[in-house]
Amino acid sequence: MRFFRNPEVKKSIAIYGIITAAAAAGGWIYNPALGLLLFLTGLVYLALYILFTFCRYQRLAEMGKRIDSILHGEKLVPESKYREGELAVLENELNKMIIRLYEQKELLEKDKLYLQDSIADISHQLKTPLTAMNLILSLLEDPELSKEQRFGYRKELEGHISHLDWLISTLLKLSRLDAGTANLQVRRVDAAKLIRVVVTPLEIPMELRGLSLRTEIEEGVSFDGDLSWTAEAVANILKNCMEHTPPGGVIHIEASENPIYTEFVISDNGEGISEEDLPHLFERFYRGKNSSDTSVGIGLALARTVITSQRGTVKAENRKDGGAAFTIRFYKSVV
Repeated sequence: MRFFRNPEVKKSIAIYGIITAAAAAGGWIYNPALGLLLFLTGLVYLALYILFTFCRYQRLAEMGKRIDSILHGEKLVPESKYREGELAVLENELNKMIIRLYEQKELLEKDKLYLQDSIADISHQLKTPLTAMNLILSLLEDPELSKEQRFGYRKELEGHISHLDWLISTLLKLSRLDAGTANLQVRRVDAAKLIRVVVTPLEIPMELRGLSLRTEIEEGVSFDGDLSWTAEAVANILKNCMEHTPPGGVIHIEASENPIYTEFVISDNGEGISEEDLPHLFERFYRGKNSSDTSVGIGLALARTVITSQRGTVKAENRKDGGAAFTIRFYKSVV
């Protein structure tokens, strides 16, 4: 048997045998009956030692087989046996390890599928403008194009290049946030200054769309965060409102503060958000049914990632009197 080939077992049996023989010999010299009693007692103890040691090694061998099966990819169900002793503690820790390994395996599989889907989405989003750009370049090679046509194709080409640059830049920002390499500073950010930084580059586009902007910012409202990254997030939300607000519409920005959090509410009087889109609005590459042709579904995803990275939350909902509302909260402590 493999059990008796174990060096520790052989050594222990030899020691027990020597002690039993020595005790029996000494007892025999003093009294033959005593020597026989000591010899039989020693044999009983030796047999019990072999039995208990064998059972212990059997349990260790079972645990070894389970570990080997897991390493070879076999799925095992952790055993729930209520026992006491050191081996029971070891077995309990092994079950915890098995559960943890399965959880990590499932997470890795989900991450792998998510990465595959993301790569497919990114490839599709990059391919669309590149295809259009190649088509425009081929059209520009026509020597019979008029000056007006050539100028129109050039403007269209510039638009695709600008869109491609924004797409790549946003994807890189998301990657940095996911990898934890983005340097988000924690400083006191004035709400009024944040809104000015966000609104200033969007004033002309809003005017061209015929949109009005109203702001209500309480005096002294502020929060701890990163000004530039937060401005990026708020700008993406504001652009989403602009995209879904018809000409003549109004976009409203409110900012307030209480002992628990600082809150920003960006709302519009546009078409609102479809009920089926609401649960998926902040998912990456999700495009709602009312999205424009140029939408790729990463602006709001970036906004949520930036906000949640700064102990914040963001929620989208439809207003009772029409339009959409985005509520951003930056908490003063972890919630």
